[in-house]
Amino acid sequence: SDADGDFSRRWCVLNDGNFSYYESDKNATPNGGLKMKEIVCLAVSPPETHGYDHTFELYSDAERLYLFGTDNPETMHEWVKSIAKSFIPAAAEDLLLKDFERIGRLRYKDRLNREMSRLGWFCLVGSNLHIRLEEHTADETIDLQKLLELSIQPENEVLVLVERGRTLYIEGERKLDFLGWAAAIQRNAGSSGDTLSQQQLTEADIPVIVERCIHFTTQYGLTSEGIYRKSGVNSKVAALLEEFRRDARCVWLKEGEHQVDDVSNVLKRFFRGIEEGLFGLEAHSWLSATEINSRYKHVLLLKSTDATLRALVNHLYCVQRFADLNQMNLHNLAIVFGPTLFQADGKDYSAGRVIEDLIQHYVTIFDVCLHVFRKMFPGSGDFICTVYLEEKKETAEQHVKIPATMTAAELTFEILDRRKISVKEKDYWCCFEVNEKEEMERPLHYQEKVLPIFHSLGTDSHLLVKKHFSMETMLVYLASKVEVSKHGMMKFREERSLLGLSTGSFNDRYFILTSTSLRLYKEVRSNRPEREWPVKCLKVYHGMKKKLRPPTCWGLTVVYESEKQEKQERQQWYLCCDTQNEMREWFATFMSIQVSLRGSHQRPLISRCAAVLLLSFIGGSHQFLRCAAV
Repeated sequence: SDADGDFSRRWCVLNDGNFSYYESDKNATPNGGLKMKEIVCLAVSPPETHGYDHTFELYSDAERLYLFGTDNPETMHEWVKSIAKSFIPAAAEDLLLKDFERIGRLRYKDRLNREMSRLGWFCLVGSNLHIRLEEHTADETIDLQKLLELSIQPENEVLVLVERGRTLYIEGERKLDFLGWAAAIQRNAGSSGDTLSQQQLTEADIPVIVERCIHFTTQYGLTSEGIYRKSGVNSKVAALLEEFRRDARCVWLKEGEHQVDDVSNVLKRFFRGIEEGLFGLEAHSWLSATEINSRYKHVLLLKSTDATLRALVNHLYCVQRFADLNQMNLHNLAIVFGPTLFQADGKDYSAGRVIEDLIQHYVTIFDVCLHVFRKMFPGSGDFICTVYLEEKKETAEQHVKIPATMTAAELTFEILDRRKISVKEKDYWCCFEVNEKEEMERPLHYQEKVLPIFHSLGTDSHLLVKKHFSMETMLVYLASKVEVSKHGMMKFREERSLLGLSTGSFNDRYFILTSTSLRLYKEVRSNRPEREWPVKCLKVYHGMKKKLRPPTCWGLTVVYESEKQEKQERQQWYLCCDTQNEMREWFATFMSIQVSLRGSHQRPLISRCAAVLLLSFIGGSHQFLRCAAV
């Protein structure tokens, strides 16, 4: 194609690493050409992209774009494979076996070394980005539809891809080449169709729109009367649904900004509009099945939608457990979701019966662990959290009904009061968030709401009420400080990963902690910090994973989570102190600063569950219960 985009027929020859094109097969002198080593990318164009059915693009390192077309797909496929084989190195030749739409070399960086970029070979096939990196001997694959974040840094033309445990910074060889890759990756990372499997998905293969709507409704709508029966504001529902369809991972539902009825109706509209419906081609079999066992067999056949169906039925089961408050019992939910999920007109009552059976027999059909189930729902309408007292064992389990307003201090008092534990002078009790996998724990701030913490816990985490034995030492240290700040050397290691492979080691770094930020310097004499984080975005935990082989046993794990929900960023790193006292001093300073950031400048003299020093009046005598904060 010429500069105006008009195609001219040319005779092309690929030979000995050179691609040449001639006026005709009778000419001996080529009109032009390029060497295969100059090609940085080959892209197959969708039909009609350039006004021609079968075209492909060649990008050169001289910032030139060559456009070629053929008369049929077979010929184009032969040319594409031959050219790709000529410039892709032998180390990445496995990429040639894939039915790619774009292939070539790119520069990349990872969080371990963002100063120096390295060379990698990339191949885009649908929503999968296949990669052969410089130092690896096998291909890696990133599922673009499951990315936690996809963004472009326009100031330096870098594409950032974030998966759980994976972060990759991609740069183009040239601007033209980079723009082509960025546009293709962004397009393929979005919803590619109207079926469930073509949506942007979570790690569990649940559409992002489904997970976020369910999560929001669970947090703010379980007790809302008529939830899922009431209609939202039509214009807001339509606009929010369009946002999700455009890029679901960039949509963050927020209390106050979004209404429960709008979000619940977005979920219903999504399922009603999804191609083939939630039950797919098996819908008729579901409707004609008359026994629970038959429907259970159909669950096993729903390969791509099973996770979504399970998540939805689990959610509806939770909704009907609060029927005394929201008025949405089994029958009412079935009336709403039968026609929605089967995309029916509501006249066929069998659709409602299927949904009612799925919810009613949820535990049996989806093989839910009864031990977990009984913890969550021991009584009708209750939402129950399992909390352990002093250690994690079955005899120490406490099942506590958690209202949305309950704080860590109130939970601590509830557990101690229930077990009739008398609190002695200088006993400091608090509620800890414990992560067994990461081998770390942190005392919750006494004002922290428990329910959001409980919802965020992974399978390896739990809540534990116990004494905080370091509290007295920390309070004495803080009492001696005129200004709450700290500086000093610590051994530092960042949780960095390239495509899931953890790397890094502990290095000496100088830290300065102030009332607003934590700054990291390469050495004491450094003028500028290498890194800086706002303190309010940090969570500090005692302990770290033993497999990291920390140089001392006095370690802290620090987690940074950005405030901007629309652009999630999470970092984790490890700090080692030389002594136990030093570790306690750093931790006390962190906690004290974060308490002041929460506005807790005054401590009420008398309060059952509202301050660091809690007083309760028992039989006219004062007993002191000190809770989780400094």
